Formats: sequence, C-alpha cells, structure tokens
Amino acid sequence: MVDGQLRPNKVNDPRLLEAVRDLPRERFLPPALRARAYVDEDVALPGGRAMMEPMVIARLVQLLEARPGERVLVVGAGTGYGAAVLARIGAAVTAVEEDGALAAIAREAFAECLPPAAIHLTDRLPSDGAAFDAVLVEGEVPAVPEAVSGLLAEGGRLATVVGAGRRNGVAVLGRRIGGAFTVSPVFDCAVSALPGFAAPARFVF
Repeated sequence: MVDGQLRPNKVNDPRLLEAVRDLPRERFLPPALRARAYVDEDVALPGGRAMMEPMVIARLVQLLEARPGERVLVVGAGTGYGAAVLARIGAAVTAVEEDGALAAIAREAFAECLPPAAIHLTDRLPSDGAAFDAVLVEGEVPAVPEAVSGLLAEGGRLATVVGAGRRNGVAVLGRRIGGAFTVSPVFDCAVSALPGFAAPARFVF
C-alpha cells in the first residue's frame, strides 16, 4: 500500500508512512470486510458509512502536519483508522463517532493496536471550550461546518473533503490565523459523504 498507493500520490512524510506501515488497517474493519482493507477505494461499512481509501486519508492526514503532543480532533471517525494513524504519529487525539456499531469496532481496534488511553473516543463534539491544533473531518461535507472550525486554536489546521456540486469533491486545508478561518482547495478526490451536515445555500472558496 505504501509503495503502490501512497508514495506515487505525494504522500512522503516519513512519520506518516511509518505509522501506516505499523498499523494493520484490516483491524479497523468488520471481519467480513477485512479482505478489502487495502483496495484503492472507499470500503462501504454498515449503516451507510465508508472507510476512506488509503491514499485520500493519508493525504488528508499529511495536510495537517500534526506534531507529537498536539491536540487533534477527528470528526466522523468511523471505525477509527484515521484517528489511529494520527495517534501513532504522536498526536493527542479525540475521536468523535456517534454510530455505536462503528465506535465499537474502533474501540476494539484501538485496544489491539495502540497504547491504553491513546485516543479519547466520544459520541459528540467537545463543548468544554477546548481548542485543537488540528481537525480532521473524515468524509465529504457540503462545506466546513462552523461548529467544527470554531474548535480550532489560533494557527490550527483543518482537513476534509468538500462537495461543491461537482462530480468529485475537493480536499481542502483550512487555517485559523488572526482569528479568521480561511479554506484553500488542495486536490480533487471522490469519497463518501459524511451524514449529519446540512448543505448551505451556496459554497464559495
């Protein structure tokens, strides 16, 4: 996967590549789907969700440039693979997943693959005034949700895929600088939508 899917697609952060090599991606899927863990497309999960394809999740994580000890929030964490990659890099990860069945898979995979308490798994966005250094939204959304971007600390980064009425979505990198949040497109990709976010009237980069 690293040599065939990631390196040819501009994934070159050595810490990220090492984390991907170390983590058994199949452990983040139900047993019946583990044979599809390394295919270069999304893997459909129960409940209408999907595990993001390896190249896209790796590029999104790379955009965040997460450093050891930074506080990172993963929204729509699904079965937990993206959160686990960030934790293996050394980030202090809070993973949000409201689907109980997917969260159960994630919890079991975390226990098998990571040190105890490496990831805080919850079913709702933090409401305690927490500010994060980086945020990953795992799945396509119509626009970056303000409820999520508002959790970024000054200098924080956010990566997700935005569907802007195109056939494919656009991976974007958001930053909070001087109190303002700005978003820039980075690369085109097609990933499954993340439910629960209403489309705005229009979207402008």
